[in-house]
Amino acid sequence: MLTYNTQLKPLALPEYGRMIHQMVEYATQIPDRDERTRCAFAIAKIMKNLFPQEFASPDGERKMWDHINIISDFKLDIDFPVEVSSAEAIHPKPEPIPYGDQNIRHRYYGKNIQMMIDRVAELEEGPEKDSLISMIAHHMKKLMFTHNKEGVNDARILRDLAEYSKGRIQLDPETYILHEFREIEPVQNGKKKKKK
Repeated sequence: MLTYNTQLKPLALPEYGRMIHQMVEYATQIPDRDERTRCAFAIAKIMKNLFPQEFASPDGERKMWDHINIISDFKLDIDFPVEVSSAEAIHPKPEPIPYGDQNIRHRYYGKNIQMMIDRVAELEEGPEKDSLISMIAHHMKKLMFTHNKEGVNDARILRDLAEYSKGRIQLDPETYILHEFREIEPVQNGKKKKKK
């Protein structure tokens, strides 16, 4: 039965093809170090013949040996003619992202809502502040609707707004009505099958 490439191990550097990868894998399994080194040099010669333009640059020799090392999954133990890169240098681990110690009360609102509410609560009373409060409240309702379609409650949103602002923004749920949001069904493709 034929073995398909999709059933084989993925190639580390697909541009070299499966044969080069198999040669390097064979070289890693040779027990004698001198024989393994000779085999690796033979593979390097084949790679130079197949891709002369790739390794013609002054840094081409190092690049070729780096690629052989990558293909071997950094397991090829030979006397390399040049200094090769380590696995850590080629695939460095990213620095951990520092997370703030601020606690987000309601994750579905996010941290930005908290910062916007703090900023708006400090503004002087007036139409600009009222407009911003309205926008924030409606946006909070949209965020809650995205998170929980059945449990959207205007009174709860206004209570959360008061809680986030530490009581500086108080809106009465009896008189302050938020817009209704509903989920829109995706538009169907208008193509219909022709009757025969």
